[in-house]
Amino acid sequence: MLRSGFRLLLFVSCLCCWHLGLGNDIEYVTCGSVVKLLNTRHNVRLHSHDVKYGSGSGQQSVTGVESSDDANSYWRIRGKTDKECQRGEPIKCGQAIRLTHMNTGKNLHTHHFPSPLSNNQEVSAFGDDGEGDDLDAWTVQCSDNLWERDETVRFKHIGTNVYLTITGEQYSHPIRGQREVHGMTSPNAHNYWKVMEGVFIKKSSPPGFNKHDEL
Repeated sequence: MLRSGFRLLLFVSCLCCWHLGLGNDIEYVTCGSVVKLLNTRHNVRLHSHDVKYGSGSGQQSVTGVESSDDANSYWRIRGKTDKECQRGEPIKCGQAIRLTHMNTGKNLHTHHFPSPLSNNQEVSAFGDDGEGDDLDAWTVQCSDNLWERDETVRFKHIGTNVYLTITGEQYSHPIRGQREVHGMTSPNAHNYWKVMEGVFIKKSSPPGFNKHDEL
């Protein structure tokens, strides 16, 4: 369902950004937005695809790719299973979120399995149609009250206390050149991320308010 509706979601969401949004909250990353995330140290985007790990959990792999136009690098920002966020609401620093891979419907996930190249903690994509388990939750670590679009942030896993990290290890066949994504226990220069391309959802207009921006 998430996979088949991807193009429609981008189109409708884009219209929402222009026609339903008010105020200056577009400078923030918001709940429901569909984005690509760039690791600023290694200049690669968070990516997943229907390729499973050959070791560890055997779940869907998560990697980093250099290409900026790969459709498999889009992730939707959502609230925790037990605490959904309001569509268009700016994400707070310290807030728990889920990142759902748009083309496969699986959530960014980590657990106590070793990663295949660096032997850090494996990061995978898990679940079906956006529903997984408690190990899909990450907190956004940023510098102020709200996650701003132009700042670098860290993602800390709630269940295991590791940071979403890339340290440069590259895969060979069948995903040659893609970078390993893993979890590390220490904050460092390798676990900074920044929002890049995407569709940023804004809050809807109050009832009866007719003003809107033009495309």
